[in-house]
Amino acid sequence: MKAPMSLTSFTVSRLSRRGVVGGLAGGLAAVMVPGLGAFPAQALTTVQARDLIDRLVGEINRVINSGKSEEAMYRDFEKIFAKYSDVPAIARYALGVDARRATKTQMRDFTKAFEVYISRKYGKRFREFIGGKIVVKEARKLKKFYEVKTVALLRGQDPFEVVFHVSDRSGKNLFFNIFIEGVNMLLNEREEIGAMLDQRRGDINRLIADLRKAA
Repeated sequence: MKAPMSLTSFTVSRLSRRGVVGGLAGGLAAVMVPGLGAFPAQALTTVQARDLIDRLVGEINRVINSGKSEEAMYRDFEKIFAKYSDVPAIARYALGVDARRATKTQMRDFTKAFEVYISRKYGKRFREFIGGKIVVKEARKLKKFYEVKTVALLRGQDPFEVVFHVSDRSGKNLFFNIFIEGVNMLLNEREEIGAMLDQRRGDINRLIADLRKAA
């Protein structure tokens, strides 16, 4: 199954503004996330990282096979995303270099709007798994965080990999990135949010308002 959230190509206008940073992000995304910073010595273990994703996919599996309405499922996915992901770090990374000029109020409002936006977006993707399930396969330490690999088993389709990156840098064990069929959530959202901001001539307040409408 082809992932609908394919990466968008950089435009010439955006290369001048955040293309260099975006290029560097490709190499750094798996190691460092704005908001996470440089990782200190961790108490998080491989077993704990796997346990977190076990619980996460357990909740996702219950939702996708609950028989609930589409809107009810999206509300459940919002709760799951808020519970298991490091939303502030993901939101700051998505905003990229523009997070540096955002006020505290703008960052707070953007983070709230982004949380609903991203959870519904990925909720739509997970909703495609109805009738199937996600199974945790293995976990391992990668430099300063943990990678937990799962496989999506869907009816009538070949299995495919869903990978989570987990850290305790926020003070809790949370995931900060997802790869679905190789599509990197962090890089994908940085590019898409950046494109949305460029379309609004860098107006963060307009971006926030439109994210709220999109959700």
